Amino acid sequence: MTKVNVYNMQGNVVEELELDAGIFEVEVNTYCMHAALVNMLANSRQGTHSTLVKSEVSGGGKKPRRQKGGGCARQGSTRSAQWRHGGIVFGPKPRDYSYTIPKKVKRLALKSSLTSKVQDGDLIVLDTLAFGEIKTKNMVEVLKNLKVDASALVVLPEKDENVVKSAANIKDVTTAYVNTINVYDILRHGKLVITKDALKKISEVYA
Repeated sequence: MTKVNVYNMQGNVVEELELDAGIFEVEVNTYCMHAALVNMLANSRQGTHSTLVKSEVSGGGKKPRRQKGGGCARQGSTRSAQWRHGGIVFGPKPRDYSYTIPKKVKRLALKSSLTSKVQDGDLIVLDTLAFGEIKTKNMVEVLKNLKVDASALVVLPEKDENVVKSAANIKDVTTAYVNTINVYDILRHGKLVITKDALKKISEVYA
């Protein structure tokens, strides 16, 4: 089993912890991670784009010019696509981009992304993370003590408004709960800062 150091909010090592091999020591499957990532981005698309087709643009009631004798191509309506302000041919219309992937693929993708963080040395475990008040300075201080100088995803076991709002104004720092973590957030952040309780909860939920 892989062992990691557990830090306190002052950045000192307080203990050593064994990670769940079934979650943090799996064989990294890049296909599943890619599939889960593309699926999440597709599901987040609004799909509200819409262009006007020939029947929806204004004008066009009268034939613009006579059929023959003008030396130009025949035209039946100024609403045709070749005219300025004409309709759009095969343009995008509102649609649903969402689709599903197997649960096993999603689960393996999450485990693979967590394992990759461990392998890269980007997993930081905290014994506890709690503030008595909402203050950005508090979170900045903790991240500085942990030597987190890149983007970071802070995972909490449950809702903690003081921590969430203290991190809200820090660039490239995102907070998440155990039941909301996903492959996209894990991979796009440089560091994964997770509390000891959240780690235990992940082992229970995703085992």
